[in-house]
Amino acid sequence: MTPPAIFDRHRRRLRRDRAAASFADHAFVREAMLGSLAERLTGVRRSFSEVLDLGCADAAFTLPASRIVRVDPGGAFARAADGMQVDEDRLPFADASFDLVVAAGTLDTVDDLPGALALVRRVLRPDGLFLGAFLGAGTLATLRAAFREAEGERPAARFHPLVDVRSAGDLLVRAGLALPVAERETLTVRYASIWQLFADLRGMAATSLLAEVAPLSRATLARVAAAWDARAGADGRVAETFEIVVLTGWAPSPDQPQPARRGSATASLAAALRSSSGAAS
Repeated sequence: MTPPAIFDRHRRRLRRDRAAASFADHAFVREAMLGSLAERLTGVRRSFSEVLDLGCADAAFTLPASRIVRVDPGGAFARAADGMQVDEDRLPFADASFDLVVAAGTLDTVDDLPGALALVRRVLRPDGLFLGAFLGAGTLATLRAAFREAEGERPAARFHPLVDVRSAGDLLVRAGLALPVAERETLTVRYASIWQLFADLRGMAATSLLAEVAPLSRATLARVAAAWDARAGADGRVAETFEIVVLTGWAPSPDQPQPARRGSATASLAAALRSSSGAAS
């Protein structure tokens, strides 16, 4: 039986199309993600000839001497990048098409994230690299708290679920990616008003995409704004958090370092501990 959809796929496309025209004014989270991925690429001593930019948005990711195929779930972003409109859990590419897949900023709103990562693994060549970044579970902690305060004991579902860093690492393993690493970074922004935060969320296509949307009354919104303002610091600004989960994984290859086979150790850990204890005494 097919599970119910978490996200509205059509609304997701429309929200990205709406954001495309002024995305550069609100792209600071994606810029931070791309910076983190670029930092990890500097530590990789090999070249990549065929690259998939998955969720390309403004096509800001570049890599010299590489052919980059750009795809995005939003048609406007895809057209502007001379790419294709493609959903991450419906990749149309043949197996082993790329030696690098980069995904910055969209995987947190994919209905079938395990399936999307499995597809990434499939389109990678042996020893190909996957680098991903998306908003994680600690994102918008202040706004979530303001909504909980404003709506009392029966809060409506207004924020889609987000993956924490531990679960993200488990998903890499489940997808069959080798040498998995999941890390967390935090970006804090201080806002003069809740309306500036809302403008940023719309501008980066990060508003709620839940399939079932609860109506939001003006009275509730006013209470949310009041709860937000009550959290302002001495400068009149409120700190909001964007948690970024950064993923690294490799398509399996016989040439990669392999973990030691269980039971293959030649020395006993217990004996080593006894020896260490005797030396200390």
